[in-house]
Amino acid sequence: MMTLAAMGSALALGLAGSLHCLGMCGPLALALPAAPDASVGRRALGRLMYNLGRAVTYAFMGIFAGVLGHALRLAGVQQIVSIVLGVLLLATLFLTTKHMPAWVLNTFYRPVQQGLQRILRRGSLLGLFQTGLLNGLLPCGLVYAALAAASLQAGAIQGATYMFLFGLGTTPLMFALSFGGLGLRTPKLQPIFNRLIPAVTFTVAVLLILRGLSLGIPYISPILEATGGSCCAH
Repeated sequence: MMTLAAMGSALALGLAGSLHCLGMCGPLALALPAAPDASVGRRALGRLMYNLGRAVTYAFMGIFAGVLGHALRLAGVQQIVSIVLGVLLLATLFLTTKHMPAWVLNTFYRPVQQGLQRILRRGSLLGLFQTGLLNGLLPCGLVYAALAAASLQAGAIQGATYMFLFGLGTTPLMFALSFGGLGLRTPKLQPIFNRLIPAVTFTVAVLLILRGLSLGIPYISPILEATGGSCCAH
């Protein structure tokens, strides 16, 4: 079972990182369709369905992250993996889609974009939910940072819960933007968006590295003990 601290960190990461979401996914959120005669309630419900779709995709990602992290812990290599994940996250600070190989973009990124373009023509609640599902698959350094944190949870359910809560944390600002908050994308706020994701990613990376070092610092770098060995060894 997840601790309250883990739940709080997932929500906090999503809420703090949602400023980055406004900068990266803002154009898509603003382009969400709505019937001209749609009521305020139906329009709000549609935006909530879009954000729910993103959270569901993150939760499915969290299942795999949690399973992988649990398996690595049983194998007794979680410390090494935690350090490696931290280093890889630091490396993502210098990588963008411009640095991705063409086969990666053609295989993963562009099909998602094309799917989004088709679904955006629909104005139904299901279409908005599907848009959120696909939106969650777009490359995002903030999501990768959250997945790295989710891999430190105890298993599939915990990893999924962590990522779902992360998605919920990103929802308030994304909902406000998609519901008509054009002012949230002003040039004055753009520098904040540009600085936030490196700061969040750097913080998570450092925490992962400290956790892997097992320095005995409560909550930040606790002593990690391998669980894969024999409990009866002498």
